[in-house]
Order: sequence, then C-alpha cells, then structure tokens
Amino acid sequence: MKSNSRQKKILIYILMIGITFITFGPFLYTLFISLKSPGQGIYDGLLPDDPTLVNFIDAFNQTDFLLYLWNTIIVTGIAVPLNILFSSLSGYALARIDFRGRSIVLTLIIATMTVPFQLYMAPLFQIAGDLGLRNSHIGLTILQISTAFGIFFMRQAFLHVPKELEESAYLDGANKFQVWYKVAMPLVKPTVISLAIYTFTFTWGDYLWPLINTTESSMYTLSIGLAQMSQNFDGGNLKLISAASILTTIPSLLIFIWLQKYFISGTADGAIKG
Repeated sequence: MKSNSRQKKILIYILMIGITFITFGPFLYTLFISLKSPGQGIYDGLLPDDPTLVNFIDAFNQTDFLLYLWNTIIVTGIAVPLNILFSSLSGYALARIDFRGRSIVLTLIIATMTVPFQLYMAPLFQIAGDLGLRNSHIGLTILQISTAFGIFFMRQAFLHVPKELEESAYLDGANKFQVWYKVAMPLVKPTVISLAIYTFTFTWGDYLWPLINTTESSMYTLSIGLAQMSQNFDGGNLKLISAASILTTIPSLLIFIWLQKYFISGTADGAIKG
C-alpha cells in the first residue's frame, strides 16, 4: 500500500512539474531573449551569455511604450473600480432584494456570458461610433465597467452573508444602501479583490476591442502597441519586443502575488454556492 501511495505522489509531482513548465516555459523563454546582448543571436543558445538590460532601456527610448503604458493605466484605472461598484450593486440586488422577474433577469445575465464577443462586436463598434466613443479612454473602458461575470460573481458572494446581520442593521435604522455598503461589502472583501484582479488582468491585456475601437496611435494600449512594434520593426528586433512584453506582464504578476491570498479565498467563496 505504501509503495502504491508513493508512486501516486511521484506521478502527481511529475504532472505538476510538467504543467508548471508548460505554463512558465514561454514566459521564461521570452525573458531569456530579452536579456541577450546585442552581439548574441536570438537562437545562439537558450540562456543569455552576457545578460543585459539594454533591450529594456531601448523599449522606452525607441518606442512609444510610455504612451501605451499611460493609456493602459487610465483604461484599467477606470474599469476596475466601476466594475466593482456596478457589479456589486447589481449582485446585491439579485441576491437580497425580492422583486418580480428576479430569476429571469439573473438567467438573462448568465445567458449573455455564453455569447462570444465576436458575435456582437460589429453592432458595438457602430454604437461606439454613434456615441462618439471611438479613440477615447471611455470608449476603451465601456465594456468592462459592468460585466455579467462580475454581477454573477458578486451575487454568489452576497448569498453567503448572514441575513441576521442585515436585519440587525435594518433595526438600527439603516437603509438598503447603508446595509450594502457598511455590512455586506466588508464581508465579501476577498471576492471584491478577486473581481478586481480579474478585471485588471482582462482589461490590461485586452486586445480585440482596443484594436477595433482605436484608429489613432495616440490611443493605443500596451497590447495594441506591442503588435504595432512588431510591424514597425518588421519582426526583426525580437529582443526589444520581448523586453516590452516582459515589462507589460510585470504589473499583473505583482498584483496577483500581492493579493493572491484574497484571490484564492474569494474565488472559492464565489464558486461554492450556486
């Protein structure tokens, strides 16, 4: 029995190492390329012979990386707090307020999650043009300020909040908004942080909507800027593009590492109760 148990553990470790390699392999390969010196070819060995940061410096000096970074920070800075605000308000209403048609509204919201973005991006593009939202930060943010996933995610978290706490707040004279803000929201803090991470990661790396909604290079985000770099350099300077890709990834990694304990518990809370 002990022998079988040990073999299972070994197989699990091998599987985990394989998954880790598949997950981090492309990232490490890109990092190695970005650290190679100008004199070393991209395919001259896996590791950099003389690691240097010159490609990272060139990414700032030879491209509009700072402009793309600034646009991405603005778009993400708008999307994250607004998605938390509107999704939590909607989720709380669907979890705690009885009104006619609540289950139908919830079903329709969940149903929209099954529709691929490609099916409705053309009418969205037309609507954004009619409203004057093309080539604007608000236009780039509009899809993320309230999402079906966020509403459903927050609703699941609010279902865990004990009703006795809310009833006590009502007896003390609080209204529904005060109960949502002062009682319910602090109790679902891990879920709020998880939603913030999801929104940040998706908005930071979103490519398709910024691609079709921006025609001016001054409004490019990092994802569009990186694609543009590939065209400007004719695919020749992969070291510089790799350095820019690493710089683009760092904020998401730092935020996830910083908030991972809340992310794990918040994701579990949102997934337990259906």
